[in-house]
Amino acid sequence: MEFSQIIFAKEAHIATITLNRPEKLNAYSEVMVHEIIAALHEARDDDQIRAVILTGTGRGFCSGGDISRDFQYPARYQGHRMEALLEMRENMHRLVTLLRRFDKPTIAAINGAAVAGGLTLALCCDFRLAAASAKLGDTSLKFALIPDEGGAYLFPKFMGLEKALKMSLFSEVYPASQAQELGLVTEVVADDELMPTAQQWAQRLAEGPPIAIRIAKRMMYKQQTMDLENALEDAALSVMVTNYTDDVKEGIAAFHEKRKPNFKGR
Repeated sequence: MEFSQIIFAKEAHIATITLNRPEKLNAYSEVMVHEIIAALHEARDDDQIRAVILTGTGRGFCSGGDISRDFQYPARYQGHRMEALLEMRENMHRLVTLLRRFDKPTIAAINGAAVAGGLTLALCCDFRLAAASAKLGDTSLKFALIPDEGGAYLFPKFMGLEKALKMSLFSEVYPASQAQELGLVTEVVADDELMPTAQQWAQRLAEGPPIAIRIAKRMMYKQQTMDLENALEDAALSVMVTNYTDDVKEGIAAFHEKRKPNFKGR
């Protein structure tokens, strides 16, 4: 697939998806959403890819949905009594679900504004590195819109309910350092260190044991909704996969031989 609104690159076990509508602060369109989904599918299905970086060009990471045009649904939904539901379900909700289920590690490199649906997109990633000049928040209600891309669920997960309500109902946008204090950002770095740091993190993840990393990630997400007994049973079932991989033998051998392991994902 050729991309017109994102840049997709793969190098050294790392896939980088760059939102590329800088003139719109990378506001997402239906085309962009479908292109991100396609790129994620390719990264997911490529066994050589072990980590994914999501970032943006220009001054924005993603400023949410593109409302610069007249607000209307794609032609195929217009006139349908459920056009709003269908548009959300088949577009942004597909992307949010895919990212949350993605079993390879994901890093949002937040280079600029990440607001409304753009903040949701960042929160769907496992880690959020933010440039010092970046700003994060929810501006949906400024336009009488709501955090319908998944923000109403994710914002309280990261911030707590009261702080999430304050951010959304008052349409607040925070500098990166404050967003980190609120739980929205993993780490803040200097602007010129953002991509080098993201690449370093991705490389470290790519050098780890791919099968164990993927299963450990999924375990942690799944077990958030389990009690301890079911979580332990899930772990016991998971080791039936991980404990018999060649990577375990390699990790033990590397420990005894005092060298860096070379994990193959087998």
